[in-house]
Amino acid sequence: MITGGGSGMGLLTGEKLAEQGANVALLDVNEEALAAAEEKIKAAGGSVLALKVDIRNYAEVEAAEKRIVETFGSVDILINAAGGMSGRCCGNCTSFEKLPIEVIDWGLDVNLRGAIYCCRAVLAGMMERKRGVIINFGSVTGEEGGGGPSLDYSAEKSAMKGMTKSLAILGAPHNVRSCCVIPGPVLTRPGMAKMKTLLGRAAETIELVDFILYLCSDKAAFITGSSHVIDGGHLLVR
Repeated sequence: MITGGGSGMGLLTGEKLAEQGANVALLDVNEEALAAAEEKIKAAGGSVLALKVDIRNYAEVEAAEKRIVETFGSVDILINAAGGMSGRCCGNCTSFEKLPIEVIDWGLDVNLRGAIYCCRAVLAGMMERKRGVIINFGSVTGEEGGGGPSLDYSAEKSAMKGMTKSLAILGAPHNVRSCCVIPGPVLTRPGMAKMKTLLGRAAETIELVDFILYLCSDKAAFITGSSHVIDGGHLLVR
């Protein structure tokens, strides 16, 4: 079950999981992107279910989880990839003290509330089946702080670390793991190439996705509650 599955890291993760034989459920609000993603995975021989879902609405999230279980039997992996800086996504990059409340609410709802809703929807089933992996997306902005229009985004992404730890504590007796991936600049959009890193470049999307696939696999069976910065040394740049 992958939120933000219609594009970017969510889509590429879905494609790679499908290549490895997983049944993939892509959740997104963009119906056109979902249809294209579904067609692409099916054309490659993958098993995919595309669901138009607004993760800000718990009823839609809960219905999606039930549909996935009905179709595939279980939700064994949740990847909370949906999100984005509210100012950029809403087309208003005013400094925080002037940022419209509805823009801030969008960020809180998509980046934090939606991730919590998805965890709530899948966790009981994972605990009952005694297996599961939850991957949350943080951001280096949550590590270094962000002024201007990114203050709320920094807070929301920083919260992913705490949620990941709490999920790990709750899930451990039931063989349910949780990890947080904290990307630096990734070439999901051109602007990312401008962010400085020690390695002098932004990450290719596959470099993040390969690590996510590892965390989802049995090779990472002893890894839970941890947050992993993948930023090419961005946080070390002075």
